[in-house]
Amino acid sequence: MSLLLLAPVILSLLVLGAHFLRSGSLFLVAAALALVACLAFRRPWVPRLVQGALVLGAIEWVRTVVQFAAGRMRNGEPYVRLVIILGTVALVTALSALLFETARLRRRYRRAPGPETGAAP
Repeated sequence: MSLLLLAPVILSLLVLGAHFLRSGSLFLVAAALALVACLAFRRPWVPRLVQGALVLGAIEWVRTVVQFAAGRMRNGEPYVRLVIILGTVALVTALSALLFETARLRRRYRRAPGPETGAAP
């Protein structure tokens, strides 16, 4: 079941790796693939590392949306579909980082449960 929860994370990292491959950044492609491999290690540092990478990845997608949409607008080409698609990719990438806060993935990576909201000190 943990693998099912990790599927959006893995997909987000692979799509990010494909994006970096398209731009010719082989180091970043290798980093994205290494992060996928890191998911196999059940250590407390893995979720934070991957969460940080996913947040940076979402920022990269937003930067890409702005850059591509601006280019299309300058050339008088349609851009709305591009914004919707890449915006969705950015959103899924960002939301994938939140999956590490689920109880199942907290147990998998041996992290302590988060503070309870509304609990008195």
